[in-house]
Amino acid sequence: MKTKTLLLFLGIIAMMIASSLIYALPTGPVITYVSNSSAASLPSNRTQDEKGTITVITMVANQQDYKWKAYVGNVSGKLALDDGTAFTIYDWTMGTPSGEVYVTRASTVNWPNVTCASQAMIYTEENEVDISSATVDSINSTFNSQSHKSFSAGTVDIVNSSCRSTATYVSDASQVVNETSVFQEILLGDAGTSNLIYATTIEDNALGYNNQTYDFQLLVAENESATVPFTYFFYVELG
Repeated sequence: MKTKTLLLFLGIIAMMIASSLIYALPTGPVITYVSNSSAASLPSNRTQDEKGTITVITMVANQQDYKWKAYVGNVSGKLALDDGTAFTIYDWTMGTPSGEVYVTRASTVNWPNVTCASQAMIYTEENEVDISSATVDSINSTFNSQSHKSFSAGTVDIVNSSCRSTATYVSDASQVVNETSVFQEILLGDAGTSNLIYATTIEDNALGYNNQTYDFQLLVAENESATVPFTYFFYVELG
């Protein structure tokens, strides 16, 4: 009788511990600021021509796009078995980084509700950030591919090439967007709130846009006419 009582007690304790364990969902990382840069404005150029002439000229200009901002960087961490107060019973240090980085304007995400971003979600986000969908640099126009690798967003499996996607540049040049591209970026959304989520796969020191190595690169939309930039919330899923 004592043995059965002890086993029952231990079983209850085990269930209590298990119920307080943190589910394997994307988690908020500790973010360390490294640097920030932007292209400098170029001075105007002049031309001085003879009176009474008609001068034919061609001009080329690269103008900084304030509808977008980008984040690049590296990811490290470990897999841990923690309780609800963040005490660890065991952890596993990651070797080669893998997983995803998620960025959204929403302060909370219901991860079981995550799905591919619908066209309606994209239009809603463009309206929120005051970007016309018809422009060449809209969210709709930028994420104009549907080619990416499969991955899991928490408990939700994202099937390969099922969501709107793009791929950021490598060595100052565009990539062919396909399922093997590095720095893939995929549009997801929370089906319960229609909030847009930018997702990118974690690489292992891949050559980035400026010939430096990074684990991730991604673009997020901004309101170019707003005086205060948007706050974005970051989540990381390892493994």
